[in-house]
Amino acid sequence: MSSPGPAGPTRTTQLALGVGALGVVFGDIGTSPLYAFRECLVRLAAYDLTEGVLGAVSLIFWALCFEVCLKYLSFVIRADNRGEGGIFALLALSNVERRAPGPRTIGSFTLVIMFGAALLYGDGVITPAISVLSAAEGLKSFDPGFQQKYVTFIACLILAGLFWFQHKGTKTIGGVFGPVMLLWFAAIGALGLWQVVQFPAILAALNPLHGIRLLVHHPGVAMALLGAVILAITGAEALYADLGHFGRVHITRAWYLVVFPGLTLSYLGQGAYALTHPVGDLNPFFALAPAGAARLVLVGLSILATVIASQALISGTYSLTRQAIQLGYFPRLKITHTNPEQMGQIYLPLVNAALAICTIWVVLGFGSSDRLAAAYGVAVTGTMAVTSVAFYRVTRLQWGWSRLGAGTLCGLFLLVETAFLFANLHKFADGGWLPIVIALGLLAIMHTWKSGRSEIQDKVYSGAINELQLAEIAKSKSIVRVPGSAVFMAASPRGVPLALLHHLKSNKCLQQTTVLLTIDFEEIPQVPPEERLILTNEGEGVWRAVCYYGYMESPDVGALCEELKARGVPLKPAETTFYFNREMIVTGGNARMWEWQKKLYSFLSRNARPVKDYYRVMPTQVIEIGLPVQL
Repeated sequence: MSSPGPAGPTRTTQLALGVGALGVVFGDIGTSPLYAFRECLVRLAAYDLTEGVLGAVSLIFWALCFEVCLKYLSFVIRADNRGEGGIFALLALSNVERRAPGPRTIGSFTLVIMFGAALLYGDGVITPAISVLSAAEGLKSFDPGFQQKYVTFIACLILAGLFWFQHKGTKTIGGVFGPVMLLWFAAIGALGLWQVVQFPAILAALNPLHGIRLLVHHPGVAMALLGAVILAITGAEALYADLGHFGRVHITRAWYLVVFPGLTLSYLGQGAYALTHPVGDLNPFFALAPAGAARLVLVGLSILATVIASQALISGTYSLTRQAIQLGYFPRLKITHTNPEQMGQIYLPLVNAALAICTIWVVLGFGSSDRLAAAYGVAVTGTMAVTSVAFYRVTRLQWGWSRLGAGTLCGLFLLVETAFLFANLHKFADGGWLPIVIALGLLAIMHTWKSGRSEIQDKVYSGAINELQLAEIAKSKSIVRVPGSAVFMAASPRGVPLALLHHLKSNKCLQQTTVLLTIDFEEIPQVPPEERLILTNEGEGVWRAVCYYGYMESPDVGALCEELKARGVPLKPAETTFYFNREMIVTGGNARMWEWQKKLYSFLSRNARPVKDYYRVMPTQVIEIGLPVQL
């Protein structure tokens, strides 16, 4: 009789994961009712009110059904890379270019994925700005005399506090994210239901024909309206990106049991209110609550919800940046682990400062959420379209689907998302340029860094030195073996690193215990412990170690040395000397890069975090050897 398998998660754990997903996964899409329907009303001001409201609510409802229920929860979320999701997971699952022979180049598919990842940074700047600003504007619904300049100041103050708090980590406040968002969805759902009960005719908006008729009968407003409808599904990408934190089952349950009903009732309620009351300049979302204390409570709750949504997006930007660093698409940056119990809770000071400056600048520059809405949507639709393209590759290469099946499904996704994308292009002059400029700037950095690393790998760390064997060199009578141990960081798991050759040339000596250590990153989230370290004894006191990490992990050479010692390597980690190359980039060579890219790479290389710090090695144990490289 076979023994029973490991017990699954307890009901308490499952409930905690479901509630936790509300704060992290659905914060962005959950705060969209603050501004999405209001923007639709603005674009329908010149048309029949009943037809416009029913059509707008219908389009919002079916956009949620199509993009979230069908695309992400039914299909994309199943394309996990060992349990992890996100745009780099799709790249890893569908990336065949890294296995192609010949020169190392960035293929067109990888370039598209990189652009999609870069668009997420634009989303990371605009989402906190528009969410917090929209919530703060709720004070005007409580007091019509409240001036916009005070709203802008309050929004900047909230954002400044939020970004300042990042260095403390999210462990302290993370536990309240889920319960607060549960209260949020319950509140907006209850307020919406109250209006639906008073005007049940709004339920007709669930018929998709109302949305279709509005687009067909009023083609002049169709594009502008779709550009507002897309605001209701911003944040859908988080369902896939946060897959590894909560799992497909808990994300799906949270959506269908809490989020989807709450959002649907909120939009229906706003539509019902708009048909039965003169809205004017009042945001229909805040108008759902009775004037007075109840509305003030809703404003306070909305501010909390938008802070949580912003926090989730900021943390997601940190995670995206670390993945890009590990996969070689971004320069090394300082990464601080804010919670030793959770490796996913990290803080990147430079990224945080850049986000804070850009976000507060956006709030000050645009001044109001309705103006900022013009800049929103381009990044979201662009990322969704890139996801559909990458998903097609996954269905073909990983799942073995036919061209017809994969093309039909992904073509349907792209058809709708392309319509949304074109609907947002008219916003370009009014602010849609902002996420595009941010994305292009980051794409230039990622492409330059990846290209530069590939060129250096081909120029410096390949060729004849890969055929040298250190054990044979160590036998030479001209080499003196001295007591002690040394670890030489090697970019390639073959041959002899240049730092060691320079050491032998200059000092004519070699430590009795010498380890050639290579850190390699795999295109998987985490490497199983049993597969992390490969150790080989090459004789003459020379050992070669190759250590593998996933793109969700951070290397720790100190811990590695303890593992090497436990495996039988006679070294004392506290007394070991670590040798690194210090690359000094010189332009003017024949590298396959534009001249501006060579200069940019030189700048990035000088300002990237030193390898010794990134690998967490004590500075007193490090010797760096200069290595001029001409690109």
